[in-house]
Amino acid sequence: MVKCDFSSAGNVSVGSRIYLGCGDHFPQGCPFVKVSNEARKLRAGMKLVSEGCDLLRIISVSWADQVPGAKTWVAEVLDVLPDTGNLNLKIEKIGYSVAYVTLSDKGAAGQREDRGGPLIAEIISDSLPVSAVHGFLIPDEYGDLKSLLMHLAYTSRFDLIITTGGTGVGPRDISPEATLAVIEKRLPGFERAITATGLAKTPHSMISRGVAGTLGDSIIINVPGSPKAVKESLEAIIPALKHAIDKLQGDISDCANIA
Repeated sequence: MVKCDFSSAGNVSVGSRIYLGCGDHFPQGCPFVKVSNEARKLRAGMKLVSEGCDLLRIISVSWADQVPGAKTWVAEVLDVLPDTGNLNLKIEKIGYSVAYVTLSDKGAAGQREDRGGPLIAEIISDSLPVSAVHGFLIPDEYGDLKSLLMHLAYTSRFDLIITTGGTGVGPRDISPEATLAVIEKRLPGFERAITATGLAKTPHSMISRGVAGTLGDSIIINVPGSPKAVKESLEAIIPALKHAIDKLQGDISDCANIA
């Protein structure tokens, strides 16, 4: 349970976003919900529920500026918030939180439509129970991707992070290098499955260098940039995704029945 004080929330409409924090560190006039220390367990995709009514869904997490040890959560308002007073809200999470990151210089400059990222969201949402999906479109910069992956895994704590683009051998293809710099356990089986699927379609797939691995309790997977390759790659690994995430996050059930 998380105790929430809605006295500073103001008249925030359903569908908008609001800050949550453990202190009064927000700018004067900024709507926010003050939460108890139990909120530290919140992660992307979790909901705060009152008597069966979904009030808030966590979108992202960050550190509050100049407030020692204080985290700030951004939440989507799912229903009309209480006017004032404190409520103890239940934490619920059904399904997996997913972040996709599209690497594209032209896309980040507004010169090209991002088709691969939204396709990831569509395919994963159709294949797995999903609590939240959020997308990012950034240039092909090593530092940008490395820092974003660490933020998504360690701070916002998304269950699954998929990057698209930047897996080839061009001068600006840095997705594998940035991913290798942060992952803790490599998942070569995912990499092989994606490569094998691609090679069944075109020999050009052998130059794709996508990496897969874990960071904290998140799984990170690189897939190529074209929508066709995105679809083929995800179809190859989806059968193992749920099991992999569950095991990474502590599922102790047997992997298979023993005869």
